[in-house]
Amino acid sequence: MTSQEAHFHKMTETPLPRLITTMAVPTIITMLITAVYNMADTFFVSQLGTSAAGAVGIVFSIMAVIQAIGFMLGIGAGSLVSRSLGAKDHERASCAASTAFFAVLVFGSCVTILGTIFLDPLMRLLGATPTILPFARDYARFILFGAPIMGGSFVLNNILRGEGHATFAMVGIGAGGILNIALDPLFIYGFDLGIKGAAIATLVSQCIGFSILLSFFLRKKSQAELHISKVSRKPDMLFAVIKTGMPSFCRQSLMSVAAVLLNRNAAVYGDAAVAAMSIVGRVFMFIFSFMLGFGQGFQPVAGFNFGAKRYDRVRKATYFTLFVGTVLMTTLSILGFFAAPYAMAAFRRDDLEVIEIGARALRAQCFVLPLFGVSTVTNMLLQVTGQSGQATFLSMCRNGIFYMPAILIAPQLLELTGVQIAQPIADLATFLVTLPLLLLFLKKLNMWEQFEKAQNNKA
Repeated sequence: MTSQEAHFHKMTETPLPRLITTMAVPTIITMLITAVYNMADTFFVSQLGTSAAGAVGIVFSIMAVIQAIGFMLGIGAGSLVSRSLGAKDHERASCAASTAFFAVLVFGSCVTILGTIFLDPLMRLLGATPTILPFARDYARFILFGAPIMGGSFVLNNILRGEGHATFAMVGIGAGGILNIALDPLFIYGFDLGIKGAAIATLVSQCIGFSILLSFFLRKKSQAELHISKVSRKPDMLFAVIKTGMPSFCRQSLMSVAAVLLNRNAAVYGDAAVAAMSIVGRVFMFIFSFMLGFGQGFQPVAGFNFGAKRYDRVRKATYFTLFVGTVLMTTLSILGFFAAPYAMAAFRRDDLEVIEIGARALRAQCFVLPLFGVSTVTNMLLQVTGQSGQATFLSMCRNGIFYMPAILIAPQLLELTGVQIAQPIADLATFLVTLPLLLLFLKKLNMWEQFEKAQNNKA
């Protein structure tokens, strides 16, 4: 049995709970390490002052744009790779991977050039107050330098996950994240570089992580090949990658817009409010990383089996992931609710206003966390099985269709409280829209399964 045949057998025959869990554990570890190093940046920078902590939240909007491009091309390629490998079309898998990788290097370079030229106006547009602006400028400059590398890492990571090589993906991203945590205090305090040091540490660690991920392809450890000769000469493949990854682009780019709106509305109540909401965002992403990681372990399993027309396994995998995800998020929401003040105090122990504002916002978010099992799994399921229109719509709901009206209207009615509860309101509305789409797709899966059985019986 060849390695490709063995991999096909593993993805289509291994018992689903074991397969999904095996795929999910490395991904969860990767997501947690990423969340921890994001929190480490926020933690170490927060020690420089409230305005510096606010700057991290401002620059997060730029990072969200870079992530939007990386995730769009990475998850788009990863989904095509998993379905192509499930259909035993390795040439198409390599074409999708190569096209996405070289495209992200071009797009990332454009972000670097344009962002650097218009740095100060960009920082003001993103919500930087006069006191936050100097910190935001210093932090953003180095983050922009790393845009092609950051985007490339997301693409390589998602291609490896799409193949089912979650452990490879974990090693690359995880190594960069751990290195970032170690370098932060060294560059910030040891070299006395302040907030610049945090940005340089992030840039260096991303370069190391990117190199490790790329080495798996150069050493032929991946199922898909990565080479300039494999890049599609026609726009069809790039369009297919973008179309499949569009839900991720909408989700991430709208996250950037949402962060800008949040910062601008929070800035009305001072730097403490901006810093508090920035910290809440980091803590929430740490909690959500468990669900996101488990869902990303499910995604290649669903995509591979969908490509292989094993619709029964797609359905069973969905039920299992929904159950585990809901239980997981419910448990973490309870823990997060009671730990909220202590989590905020870990970042800004000497600023009681930041702690109070952030604790209330984090507790409000915990109320809707149990709904994320359904919302997250449904979005990932629709995306990886090629239901791009519905997946894109759902991706736009949380940070766009529902959040934007909430963050614009709620503060007018409830002032600071409106800022704190705008995201939970949007999350509840997103769940109510997601549930019918999930039930409809599961019904379609049953129809496709019956049709496939009938075709096999005729054969």
